[in-house]
Amino acid sequence: MNYNDFFSKALGQLRSERRYRVFADLERIAGRFPHAYWHSPEGRREVVIWCSNDYLGMAQHPKVVGAMTETAARMGTGAGGTRNIAGNNHPLIELERELADLHGKPAALVFTSGYVSNSTGIATIANLLPNCLILSDALNHNSMIEGVRRAGCDKQIWRHNDVAHLEELLKAADPARPKLIVFESLYSMDGDVAPIHAICDLADRYNAMTYVDEVHAVGMYGKRGGGITDRDNAASRVDVIEGTLAKAFGCLGGYITGSHELIDAVRSYAPGFIFTTALPPAICAAATAAIRHLKTSSWERERHQDRAARVKAVLNAAGLPVMPSTTHIVPVLVGEPEKCKLASDMLLADHGIYIQPINYPTVPRGMERLRITPSPYHDDGLVDGLAEALVDVWEKLQLPRARALAAE
Repeated sequence: MNYNDFFSKALGQLRSERRYRVFADLERIAGRFPHAYWHSPEGRREVVIWCSNDYLGMAQHPKVVGAMTETAARMGTGAGGTRNIAGNNHPLIELERELADLHGKPAALVFTSGYVSNSTGIATIANLLPNCLILSDALNHNSMIEGVRRAGCDKQIWRHNDVAHLEELLKAADPARPKLIVFESLYSMDGDVAPIHAICDLADRYNAMTYVDEVHAVGMYGKRGGGITDRDNAASRVDVIEGTLAKAFGCLGGYITGSHELIDAVRSYAPGFIFTTALPPAICAAATAAIRHLKTSSWERERHQDRAARVKAVLNAAGLPVMPSTTHIVPVLVGEPEKCKLASDMLLADHGIYIQPINYPTVPRGMERLRITPSPYHDDGLVDGLAEALVDVWEKLQLPRARALAAE
């Protein structure tokens, strides 16, 4: 038996479905974001990144880089162990205090990634609630789905952002049964926002807990960067706010915030927290610097929204099929997996523009797209260049334009 045949067959299936992923070899240039070097088969060349989750460019901010380098020089590079075994470093404690303050919660707990904070956090919380019923939005991220699966509890899926359907499910549940509603504040593929207050109204009415994923909103929304819950004055109504340090804060790691009791229980019971090495001090210090800066500086958020609006306006004016979005996410519909990959390849090879194609299963079949994420540092020249490149690719691939889609 050749075991590699099984792996080759699995990879062949992905290739036949046009779902096999190829990673671009990129080298970011500190101080020149969104410019980077692409190590192509023909050699190194400069490109512009249009799909980064470093939404505000904080990974290159002098305060963030300075905090990381100073702490690494003073404390070394690694944490030295799990939180229980020598890894509970002081910058990590400071980071958790900063995060609790950001969301107006009594306590916070940091994990090694946003994926882990969701998959471990949701599972642990649900397992600690006897006979828990989890109610999960239909478009929740894979990390949340994995957390629900690991919980092993009964689950019900409510139609995306459909509070009437959510109420039907809550009504049908035993009033005395513990219930956990899990949803995202901002959904990263379509750029739409959850009706947080309406969800919290139902949670109050039917005695349910709420858990919201703010990973694509923290740093970018709200007076202090606390996310959509901050912007909409809803943070105090949500029981658990989860977020990431790897997107708008430009670092690495994930976290949850909530009551002292809840956070202490997760700290004490969550395998994904207990049995893994803590975040290194330098990363914690850098993340804290980013959070503190964005609590007081609104320039990044204001410029970010300005750039997103500019990109939408220019691409719409060019007749490109920009999907509706009220946030910083700018999805451009392609609708075919092979052409979506080809469009991405042509943009990179012919125009020096990097936008990763988004295909199934990340989005439904037929909804393949290019997901554009403008930053405060994409100036008008880069925006105009993006529009010209997209028009060129659309014409060469004979892709539908916005008016043709509307006619259908």
